[in-house]
Amino acid sequence: MKICLAILLALIVSVASIVPSSAAGDRYALVIGNAKYPDADTPLKEPVNDARDVADELKRDGFKVDIGENLNGDGMRRAFDRLYAKIKPGDVVLLFFSGYGIQSNRQSYMMPIDAQLWQESDVRRDGFSLEAVLGEINNRGAGVKIALLDASRRNPYERRFRSFSAGLAPVVAPNGTLVMYSAALSSVISDNGGDHSLFVQELLKEIRVPDLMAEETLNKTRIGVSRASRQEQIPWISSSLSEDFSFVPGAGGPRPPGPVATLPSPQTPASPPPAPAPSSTAVVNLPPPPPPPKVEIPAPPAPATPPAATDSQPAQPTQVALADDPTIKSLTAKIDANPDDVNALYRRGQVYASKGAYNLAIKDFDDSIRLNPKDVEALNNRCWARSVVGDLQSALKDCNEALRLRPNFVDALDSRGLVNLKAGLNKNAIADFDAALKINPRLTSSLYGRGLAKQRNGSISEGNVDIANAKAMDPNIAQEYEGYGVR
Repeated sequence: MKICLAILLALIVSVASIVPSSAAGDRYALVIGNAKYPDADTPLKEPVNDARDVADELKRDGFKVDIGENLNGDGMRRAFDRLYAKIKPGDVVLLFFSGYGIQSNRQSYMMPIDAQLWQESDVRRDGFSLEAVLGEINNRGAGVKIALLDASRRNPYERRFRSFSAGLAPVVAPNGTLVMYSAALSSVISDNGGDHSLFVQELLKEIRVPDLMAEETLNKTRIGVSRASRQEQIPWISSSLSEDFSFVPGAGGPRPPGPVATLPSPQTPASPPPAPAPSSTAVVNLPPPPPPPKVEIPAPPAPATPPAATDSQPAQPTQVALADDPTIKSLTAKIDANPDDVNALYRRGQVYASKGAYNLAIKDFDDSIRLNPKDVEALNNRCWARSVVGDLQSALKDCNEALRLRPNFVDALDSRGLVNLKAGLNKNAIADFDAALKINPRLTSSLYGRGLAKQRNGSISEGNVDIANAKAMDPNIAQEYEGYGVR
């Protein structure tokens, strides 16, 4: 009996050594690369290539991967539903998203390519909340949840609803979650002009190191990105993992076999030797920032005759040149059917403004305000458009009225700062930009504008600091101001 029991125990141990533990669960990944956003001037170069390379790597690491490219809202919803349906208790689930991300109400949203964003509430309607997705994955029983977002980009929608917060927000995630953004909270980065992002290049180097715990993998990715960008891009990490997880388990051992990739992947360069591991894993878990303080700044009185702007006015496209734009064509059809469609008028005005057709935008905002004189968004946008074309006295009246209707309206403070800057009222411009930055310290347009105003007011060194900080957050901010006729 003792011999039989010993043999039975030996068999159990032998079988256990070759059968994977059920507690480890399966590995599932959803990888999305969205590049062709119609509202952007050109498609993004990086997301699709990055998604393909990440998907190929995860397949080699034993993940069952579902990859989606240029997904609209329905496509993203179906992809998430497919993922949710697969999950069993104890599974490992990874989400990778590259494209445009927007924060709203301190949540981060992943945007499909057909998002129609005209005001901030549309972000929550058309976007997919990272917190909601992670919550559903957790509800399905996943043990390890990992989210990697390469979406901290300056997006094409922000000037439509200028109450815009750049970058992504802290995530309130369930236990057992590891989240990484490609840049710091509320920061934006520009595509590097190549076919792959710096974030993904560094991620793929570290994810291939065998037997490295996931937190250390991402922390070494953060260090690699920071070094390669000379501290201009510092990814953000938050972790609440309660169990060990490695992308490539088994030091030096073979990887779990994965399915053959169905999409071609560009050849990746050979990985350099891994950087020495830091003495401790720096995993940041930041609480949501406190609400901004209320700021009361009295409106500067409008001068009887504002100084003439010395900045040149940008050339504008004509109505004929923009007539075939699909968004403008659709909105024009709605207005032709109902000339009092205030929403269509306002939206077409925003599109005209985003295309640089400011006089056409002003005309639409005129009609929108005629129909709704208390529309602070339209008043602010008309203020901004009028300031660009040099109608500074009318612009100042619009911004003052918007701030009367909505005190501390950060977008109107920013717009009025531009008006005062172009009018040569530098002290007033500094006061407006100061007020806007107290509400949103990362509002690059106010930071850059304040820098110019300080320079013109004689505070050269202070102005240089503001301008340098603004360019560090948004390398295109100088070009944006040139588009407003300010150099």
